[in-house]
Amino acid sequence: MTDPILSVRDLTVSFPSEAGRVDAVRGVNFDLMPHKTLGIVGESGSGKSVTSLAVMGLLPQYSSISGSVKLGNQELLGLTDEEMSEYRGKDIGMIFQDPLSALTPVFDIGTQLVEALQAHDKRISDKAALARAVELLDLVGIPNPQRRVKAFPHEFSGGMRQRVVIAQAIANNPRVLIADEPTTALDVTIQAQILEVIAKAQEETGAGVIMITHDMGVVAGTADDVVVMYAGKPVETGSVDEIFHEPHMPYTIGLLGSIPRADRKREDPLVPIHGNPPTVIDFPDVCPFNERCPIAIDACRVKEPQLVAVGSGRAIADSVVVEGTALSAHENQVFIHSAACIRTGEIKDGQIDGHDLFPVPERPEDSLAGTAREDRPVVLKVNNLVKTFPLMKGSIMKRRVGSVYAVNGISFELRKGETLAIVGESGSGKSTTLLEVMDLGAGKDLTGEIILGGTDVTTLHSRERRQKRRNIQMVFQDPMGALDPRMTVRDIIAEPLTAFGMDGDVTPRVRELMDTVGLKPEQMDRFPGAFSGGQRQRIGLARALATNPEIIVLDEPVSALDVSIQADVINLLDELKLKLGLSYLFVAHDLSVIHHIADRVAVMYLGKFVETGTVAEVFSNPEHPYTQALLSAVPIPDPDIERNRKRTILVGDLPSPTDDLPGCAFRSRCPLYQMLSEEQRRKCNDVTPALVSKHDELDHANACHYR
Repeated sequence: MTDPILSVRDLTVSFPSEAGRVDAVRGVNFDLMPHKTLGIVGESGSGKSVTSLAVMGLLPQYSSISGSVKLGNQELLGLTDEEMSEYRGKDIGMIFQDPLSALTPVFDIGTQLVEALQAHDKRISDKAALARAVELLDLVGIPNPQRRVKAFPHEFSGGMRQRVVIAQAIANNPRVLIADEPTTALDVTIQAQILEVIAKAQEETGAGVIMITHDMGVVAGTADDVVVMYAGKPVETGSVDEIFHEPHMPYTIGLLGSIPRADRKREDPLVPIHGNPPTVIDFPDVCPFNERCPIAIDACRVKEPQLVAVGSGRAIADSVVVEGTALSAHENQVFIHSAACIRTGEIKDGQIDGHDLFPVPERPEDSLAGTAREDRPVVLKVNNLVKTFPLMKGSIMKRRVGSVYAVNGISFELRKGETLAIVGESGSGKSTTLLEVMDLGAGKDLTGEIILGGTDVTTLHSRERRQKRRNIQMVFQDPMGALDPRMTVRDIIAEPLTAFGMDGDVTPRVRELMDTVGLKPEQMDRFPGAFSGGQRQRIGLARALATNPEIIVLDEPVSALDVSIQADVINLLDELKLKLGLSYLFVAHDLSVIHHIADRVAVMYLGKFVETGTVAEVFSNPEHPYTQALLSAVPIPDPDIERNRKRTILVGDLPSPTDDLPGCAFRSRCPLYQMLSEEQRRKCNDVTPALVSKHDELDHANACHYR
């Protein structure tokens, strides 16, 4: 067996705090082999990123670190920062989560790549280093690398910046590549591109990759082995097939059950893990998952269980015997299926004694179940909405030289009790559409109609428009940023009530709203900082419900939440819609979430809808090449499916929306366009395709000449 390139043994990391010692990492063991990918998964606060920073030697000086981190035969723990600099960037490369923060804004891309090369090879000349920088940009798929090497980070899109960070990480052909949530903030198409680039970089360098992510679909498609972490410690390890097909730790089973999937029917609610991870301050000797575990018994609260080989009952040590075969330390870690649960031997196929560990919650009765869609009232209608922003030139005497078409002639209707989702890449115009709907046509450079409750609100005066806003409220992406940290929960939820002139004591209404969204009314005097991310999103939802609106606009409401908490919020949104007959206008980049929660979907590209229809029809039979590419890029949390999938990788980024030129806006990236004859291409170049239904019997339309 090949020796591991990175061996981590009994790694512990703690930090001092006013409340006590924070045990962020509490005994991590793994081996990383050449050409292999190790996935590390878990909720926020589980210790994933702290583990990677400890390996890189990037933790602050006040942290306390013990254990062993060996790169080959070289022990890294205990080295000074200067000594670690010999290995960082050369033998160990790191891809950070936020590419904009990882790059220096005042230096061009070429300078930063040259610096990464010359820091570890003093003999390389400026000319040779710049040539290598161009070669690296070409390797990671940056178009026109000779020209773009002189560009600055702010001139790149998010996906292109992440490619630059990957180029920087692999510049010196490292043996270990650590990717810390490399695709979290990216669109699904860009995510597919980045994962392909990482795979290509691994193939070029032969590196072992540590993939740290909360996205189980990404793990299923990239990892060979998996470590599931909880409360700073591995609670299940094994090959990717064992973890996904035969999980034996209740926490792993809960994580997999809480994921919305685009490849399954969506009738049943998701299965959330209730509660929140424990605070790892002076942690007691108990199972850390016991308070959230549906099968916890008294023995779980007596001593913390250690990893045991599934089926053997023997504890995992530096050297163990499994089924009569002695395993060395690194053979032991690569990779025996093991779980830290005293009841692991009773678990089979996610069940104990034939009963699911996490039963599917009951779905409430739909208050509009007996009413067909065409018989439900239209609560919001948008006709030919166009929103432009001026393109100005000149430093002193500015003049308008063009327009940016953020929204370019879209129409849709939202009926009572349904969810319409708008999907597309960043820059397609989704959020601008929401903001213009919420602004009720009060902005400049806007044409078209926004009909709310039968009234075209674009024709109203400000006072009339203000009254209409009672009927449409918004829940934002970042729950902490949307809540004033200096206001109590009572004041936050009561603010819309007082703004619209509710008389008397609003406290009973606040209590009612908190109870509706699953919060304890006795918590109303607390501040937002005392709540978890999921609870803060519930506060934002309670605030949105305060004025009894018919419509709630949701802008990426679950993208900042862990997958287990995300499932809880999605179930709550679904429950409120069914009980109260609410209508949702929903924007998200996660198509799996859209598939689960939406009734209808509109796919948006460069300010226009390119495909619309029911979720069931569009997801099962996508017609437009752009929709097909989006859906092919959605990661599925199943290794068997991921191995056999063929993805459509879109090349390049969205073109500039500054000109409203004729022709198909998608043609520069369209896989179908590349296969057309010259005569067929002329139609794509000269004629803007209309959004029309190709099937009279189906409510399904697309804007492609040849689909």
